[in-house]
Amino acid sequence: MNPERGALALVGSGEYLVQMQEIESDLLQRGIAQGKSNTYIQIPTGAGQESDDRIEFWRERGAVQAKRLDAEVCFLSILTREDAFNEKYISQLTNAGLIYFSGGDPGYITEVFNQTPLWEKIKNEFNSGTSLAGCSAGAMAFGSKIVGIRKSHIQSGLGLIPNIEVIPHYDKFLGWVPDRIASIALRSDEGSYLLGIDEDTALVLTDKWRVQGRAKVHVLKGLGNSPQTFTSGNEIELLQSFT
Repeated sequence: MNPERGALALVGSGEYLVQMQEIESDLLQRGIAQGKSNTYIQIPTGAGQESDDRIEFWRERGAVQAKRLDAEVCFLSILTREDAFNEKYISQLTNAGLIYFSGGDPGYITEVFNQTPLWEKIKNEFNSGTSLAGCSAGAMAFGSKIVGIRKSHIQSGLGLIPNIEVIPHYDKFLGWVPDRIASIALRSDEGSYLLGIDEDTALVLTDKWRVQGRAKVHVLKGLGNSPQTFTSGNEIELLQSFT
């Protein structure tokens, strides 16, 4: 078998929870079908500036999910930029079925990973069949631009998917800060898709982009002249490029 690029998931919220078990199992199994191991890797970098207790929270939550999935779990404590040059972490990424970035601060994820050997390793594994997922901050960091939800300015992302900008927790944020959401749509880069992804919901790219989960994905900009909403099972025709 000639390995192909792995599945990619942009997740609105809910990483490692039981309501996301089916989606995470599917991502892992897709990696295994590409010849990868039954290994579920957690990357908690988004919480790297938070407390030790918070990092342990993510470790424990992921371990419980991995047990549900009957998978080997590997928690990589990549919390600083120095860690992204650590050969031990780089080697542990080899041949995993799923690599998963959990939530926190998307700008900090970019600060830690941008132009590092670890990020190059992740991209190489993804391009050879490993599934790659980002939840909330993780999903935001995969684009070239991180739209400002809590902060008004736009930050740079990792640029894996340069033409997509993500607003996670969309159903929650729309109720909390509708004016901020409207302003993000106005200043979102021309030529990019602006996506609102609801909680406990993912947009997954395999052969096509498809919605999975309990709620919806909203294409706020980039498909025609008005926003469009898609539910679980719907395909979304997004022109896609990778770097």
